[in-house]
Amino acid sequence: MSRHHRIAPSILSADFARLGAEVDAVLAAGADLVHFDVMDNHYVPNLTFGPMVCEALRKHAAKADGARVPIDVHLMVQPVDALAQAFAKAGADWISFHPDASTHVDRTLQLIREAGCKAGLVFNPAASIDGLEWVLDKVDLLLVMSVNPGFGGQSFIASALRKIERLRRLVDDSGRDIRLEVDGGIKVDNIRRAADAGADTFVAGSAIFGQRDYRAVIDAMRAALSGVSR
Repeated sequence: MSRHHRIAPSILSADFARLGAEVDAVLAAGADLVHFDVMDNHYVPNLTFGPMVCEALRKHAAKADGARVPIDVHLMVQPVDALAQAFAKAGADWISFHPDASTHVDRTLQLIREAGCKAGLVFNPAASIDGLEWVLDKVDLLLVMSVNPGFGGQSFIASALRKIERLRRLVDDSGRDIRLEVDGGIKVDNIRRAADAGADTFVAGSAIFGQRDYRAVIDAMRAALSGVSR
């Protein structure tokens, strides 16, 4: 069965001096989500956005017809719980975190859901997915990192495709409505491989914001995804 594919530009690669205009432009170009890469210079070696930036951009996260576009927050922080709750209050819709950054994964998933957001788990390139089955009933999103977290503009790690395939089988067998997202090095020339492996949501940073014509890139990605059967 064909899945609805979502393109999620990461504002990590946007022009920070004009973030509001960048969000407006990428949504006008056809993006489905706004992806926030939140780094704390502790869990990963970089420092990016806090909840106040999310709150400030909330009003920009809408299509021309007024339809609200979800803000997809990827927390690369440790500890997780306080910032997850702060981003929920700031207007995030989806909040995902790394299991190894949380002392109690089940509790953190519950906190995110209780705050009114969809909850997700993120798996680094070398991370195992063992144990996922015990919390799958509280997960709305699984995010596979196809680069090591901490920096934009890295090259796609091909072994992530095997992890996507395993997670797709797990999700399908569960019968649950869980989004399967991939983040890192996604470009027009490899997005189809990720989709064929089972991903349905694609984070792209420099592949979009590094180009002059955002719509042309997003249209090319959708063209590459056309005809994916899973």
